[in-house]
Amino acid sequence: MKKRNLLSFILLSTLLFSCDDSKKDKSDWFSFNTSVIKSQYNPSESATFEIVNAKNKAIDSIIYYVNNKKIGRVNGNEKLNFAFANEKLGYQNIKALIYFEKEYVETTYRSELVSNIEPKILSYSIVNVYPHDIKAYTQGLEFHRDTLYEGTGNGEGAGTRTKGKSSLRKTDYKTGKVHQIVELTDDLFGEGITILNNKVYQLTWTSLVGFVYNADNLERIKTFNYTKRIQGWGLCNDGTNLYQTDGTEKIWIMNPETFEMTDYINVYAGASKIKALNELEWIDGKIFGNVYQKDAIAIINPKTGAIEGIINLSELKKQVTQHPDIDVLNGIAYNPKTKTIFVTGKNWDKMFELKVNFD
Repeated sequence: MKKRNLLSFILLSTLLFSCDDSKKDKSDWFSFNTSVIKSQYNPSESATFEIVNAKNKAIDSIIYYVNNKKIGRVNGNEKLNFAFANEKLGYQNIKALIYFEKEYVETTYRSELVSNIEPKILSYSIVNVYPHDIKAYTQGLEFHRDTLYEGTGNGEGAGTRTKGKSSLRKTDYKTGKVHQIVELTDDLFGEGITILNNKVYQLTWTSLVGFVYNADNLERIKTFNYTKRIQGWGLCNDGTNLYQTDGTEKIWIMNPETFEMTDYINVYAGASKIKALNELEWIDGKIFGNVYQKDAIAIINPKTGAIEGIINLSELKKQVTQHPDIDVLNGIAYNPKTKTIFVTGKNWDKMFELKVNFD
């Protein structure tokens, strides 16, 4: 009895392995024609999809997908042209289902869609210089009803020796005086903030939670959990949705009521992914973003992720008091009344009001 069971097991295993090998062999029969498809495209280009039929099988039809979206079907092994104009920047996962002789197999290819826009270097002038709390490890900055709101981190583990609690603050931007402050517990590292419908949204770095406050009195009205296991960095809004960075090249689009991550864009400058996106500000239909460790602001198209302009602010750090705890440029706030931009940095003692030349 034992011998019969052992023999059955050997026969079944052999059959299963034979089936797996057969499938593997058949998947090798077809591949994308790399002589007509490229590894990199830009939105003004189109790709030609064609399958190499190594075994000269009789192909009935092929269905093509890009990023799991069906884009077309061809008879036999006809070519299919596909325009990238409406696709988001980043990797394009291309798949073909090949139907032949009452069977089908799948083959895949990956291209990268990069920006075809050369970012414009924008100049600026300093309108005013205001005092800023030198102990504020700035993470988020935003105007609301002439009041400047600021979110700070607690300093520890962030490349600075300054220690303190993360906070959310209301400040007088002209004097630097803090009108009201709400501190987070020691286990939470505060990150970006934004204000929508008289509510202040605040992220935390690695705790996967955020907070919602009443903008009038900073009373906490809700705690929410991230729906993706990502870090919290910068935050802004377009009047409807929230936009969150996570330290990568992605900007996530978040529903402010359900906190679901509904979509994302990938940020590119030409053919290069731009990672470590940090503090964000929505200004006239564009996203202005700090890039961590870079003393510059990138101007991002929120539909495509393409960087369209860069403001080099490296000279500003030289104008603040130099001390052991000083860190990078971070914090962007737009004042719609003056149409000027306010910027500062982590543990900077000054905040700068700038007029940017967009011509």
